[in-house]
Amino acid sequence: MRVLSGIQPSGELHIGNYFGMMKPMIEYQETSELFCFIVNYHAMTSVSDGPKLAWGTVQVALDFIALGMNPDKATFWVQGDVPEVTELTWVLNNVTPVGLLLRSHSYKDKTAQGIAPNHGLLSYPVLMAADILLYQGERVPVGKDQQQHLEITRDIAIRFNATFGDTFVVPEAEINPNIPLVVGIDGRKMSKSYDNTIEIFCEEKELKSKIARIVTDATPIEAPKDPAKCNVFINISLFLNEEEKAELAARYRKGGVKYSDVKKELFARMWEHFRPAREKRKQLENDIDQIRAILKSGAEKARAKAAPTLDLVRKRVGLAY
Repeated sequence: MRVLSGIQPSGELHIGNYFGMMKPMIEYQETSELFCFIVNYHAMTSVSDGPKLAWGTVQVALDFIALGMNPDKATFWVQGDVPEVTELTWVLNNVTPVGLLLRSHSYKDKTAQGIAPNHGLLSYPVLMAADILLYQGERVPVGKDQQQHLEITRDIAIRFNATFGDTFVVPEAEINPNIPLVVGIDGRKMSKSYDNTIEIFCEEKELKSKIARIVTDATPIEAPKDPAKCNVFINISLFLNEEEKAELAARYRKGGVKYSDVKKELFARMWEHFRPAREKRKQLENDIDQIRAILKSGAEKARAKAAPTLDLVRKRVGLAY
């Protein structure tokens, strides 16, 4: 099974990124043919600082490799190092109805937040479709917020195949019900857009500060509490096994739990959980050229997979003569 997914280098990665995308991808490299890439073209819709985007791309690669991504077991590269994706995006633009893009929830949400409605933001799903179809991706793990984009990819693939003949695998979305919702320090979904994140490789002092700021209610210490409604409980659950989670939930319901104590435990658990990756990342930082070489090698592997698809597309649409 060919599994494909990507992540934006639009800022420091946080535990929502880790549990929602990175950890599942790292696990997939043991069981599937994994294509995992850093989507720097997509990040241009929100990052207009060139040096920041370039350095952020390297930082995401550092994070991924430190956390367990093995370039020998997966195809791991940077989106912009495979120019075939931009050519395919243009071809797909010509079978994509504008109305389909205007119905995108993500486009509506971002423009409602005041983000300029430029063409890149509007055609974001077409580029995403090219990312997937170029490598004939079969299974695409997505969160619920990206499900509609995958449906658009399927629609584009079906339209292209119907117009020009069978060319693309029509991918299936994979929504893993076991992937937890990670809430930010304000109780909303953890997102860089909300500035409510807890970064994976936070400095110790900053990590303590962020965890201390997690919003809680005013329920008295001695009163019973509902763990499902507590932002601290939701976050610490990510680092507990089922037995530990059940034990802490029982303490919440009994009463006597101090939120400050749970926050201290959350810090200790998270700091220890990422200790090996943090140490590995420090080592990797000493040889950034090695990271760049890994990404370039991954791009070569990706281009070898992309070329036959693009050759077929060019023949189908008449660009090859």
